[in-house]
Amino acid sequence: MPAPIRDEQALVAKLREIHDAIRAEVVAACARMSVDQAAAVTGKQAGDVIYAVDRLSEPVLLERFAALAKEWPCVLVAEGLGETGRRVLPDGAAEADAEIVAIVDPIDGTRGLMYQKRPAWVLTGVAAYRGGNETLADIRLAVQTEIPLHKQRLADTLWAIEGGGAHAERFDLASGLRTPLTLRPSTAETVAHGFGGIAKFFSGTRAELADIDDAVVRRLLAGSTDPDAIAFDDEYLTSAGQLYELMIGHDRWIADLRPLLIPGLRARGAGDILCAHPYDLCCELIAREAGVLVGDVRGGPLSAPLDVTTGVAWAGFANARLAASVGKALTAELRARGLIA
Repeated sequence: MPAPIRDEQALVAKLREIHDAIRAEVVAACARMSVDQAAAVTGKQAGDVIYAVDRLSEPVLLERFAALAKEWPCVLVAEGLGETGRRVLPDGAAEADAEIVAIVDPIDGTRGLMYQKRPAWVLTGVAAYRGGNETLADIRLAVQTEIPLHKQRLADTLWAIEGGGAHAERFDLASGLRTPLTLRPSTAETVAHGFGGIAKFFSGTRAELADIDDAVVRRLLAGSTDPDAIAFDDEYLTSAGQLYELMIGHDRWIADLRPLLIPGLRARGAGDILCAHPYDLCCELIAREAGVLVGDVRGGPLSAPLDVTTGVAWAGFANARLAASVGKALTAELRARGLIA
């Protein structure tokens, strides 16, 4: 179990306040901006494109974490903090004095939000500082907050402390009312007539990923006597959103295999592709505390370093029965294609 952190409940409360402030700022700004303004490219950093909407959260993030660091000296890890993606807070402090590492994605789901297609998420995962060697496996607490579309009235917040279960609430932006929200992953034992699949967001690799997706489903539904035993997917272009769909009971399984394709792409002379990073998965603790099984594509725990560059391949299953059946089919297909040993 990851090392405990001082005053964990109080830290979660502070993080929720930071998330609320970021949500309020981004929702208000998106209401003022046109789609073209929000989607303007402002640069590229750590292998990802930075859009105008990404910049909306940065001042709030830094101001609020500077205040938090007066109580919990920290290393902040996030895009927008230079190529290293790391900043020691309070300013002027030595990294060796940090108590925690906070890895943050202020807007996970930028592309969907900037076109006002789907909500995005504010993500924060926190690990005890241990010399800069922290990984996703060290995250002890996490908070995940929905950034709704500006026409949307309700938004959800989820949080967890290791071993304490997952918690959630629904916030009414119009009235300010907060109500408890039950997280209930699917209990289905088959992929038939349900949502699930392999992430294939971007051009260049969709055909290969879709072929793997179809092959996995064929393995799972082979011999079915139901001619309508089909499975379908939903491309929610955010890792946090995919995990939410598993926690809330909408999806049955998800796999993101993009890093596995990179060796083959390089061998063919193609460039690297955009993959999920540790900050995209920094709240997977919440999903696991809610009963979702999340890990790497071989069934082990996620253990990528807390940085802004490492590509992460992962899979999530709504329950143990699906983890066994879909996981077995997925592993067999990946081995058959030489994507894993």
